Amino acid sequence: MLKRTLYFGNPAQLSKKNEQLVVVLPTNAGETAKPVTIPIEDIGLVVLDNAQIQLSQALMAALLANNVALITCDEQHLPTGLLLNLNGHSHQTLHFRNQIAASDTLKKQLWQQTIKAKISNQANLFRELQLPHAPLQKLAEGVKTGDSTNNEAQAAAYYWKNLFSAIPIIQNFRREREGESPNNLLNYGYAILRATVARALVGSGLLPTLGIFHRNQSLK
Repeated sequence: MLKRTLYFGNPAQLSKKNEQLVVVLPTNAGETAKPVTIPIEDIGLVVLDNAQIQLSQALMAALLANNVALITCDEQHLPTGLLLNLNGHSHQTLHFRNQIAASDTLKKQLWQQTIKAKISNQANLFRELQLPHAPLQKLAEGVKTGDSTNNEAQAAAYYWKNLFSAIPIIQNFRREREGESPNNLLNYGYAILRATVARALVGSGLLPTLGIFHRNQSLK
C-alpha cells in the first residue's frame, strides 16, 4: 500500500484518537474548524513547516510506532530534523546505505544529468522569451561526466547576462547573493525552490546533507 505524505504549512493542532491523526485548523474568525481524521497506518511521512503547530506526545509516539518519518522545518522552510523509529526502519536504512555507498562514478553521472537538465531548462526559457537560446542548448548537449568542463558556470554567465536584457530599468545585471535588486527577489525564489527540493529528497528517504557534488568546508 502506498503511504501518504502529509505537509502542514499553517498553524494546526495535531493529536491522536482511536489510532487516527486528528487535525484541527484555526479559522479566520479565531474559531476552530471541524476536526479532520486520518488513519495513522496510512501515513508514511509528516512534514511540520510552521512554528505554531502543536503536536501531542501520544500522536508522536503512535507515528513512530508505525514507522512514520517526522520532519521539522526552520524559518526558511528547510528540513532541520528527521525523527524515526528507534526500533529500525528497514527501507530508510537501505536508502541511507545506498546513498553513502554511491561510487564517485555514479555521482559524476548524476551530476552530469543534473547540470544538463538545468542548462536545458535555461535554454527552454530563453526559447519561450524569444531570446538567443542556441548557446545554452549547445552547452547542455556538451555537458561531460562530472561537468569537468564547467558548463554550468559558462551557462550561468550567459544566462544572467542576457535574461534581463529586454528590461530597460535593469542594466548590466550581475547575479550576486548580496547584489542589488532583483537579486533579493531571486534569492527569495531560490530559497523556496531549495526548500521544496530538500523536502522531496527527505520524503524519498534520502539525506540532503549527502550531496553528489557540492561540499562544505569539512568535506573537501
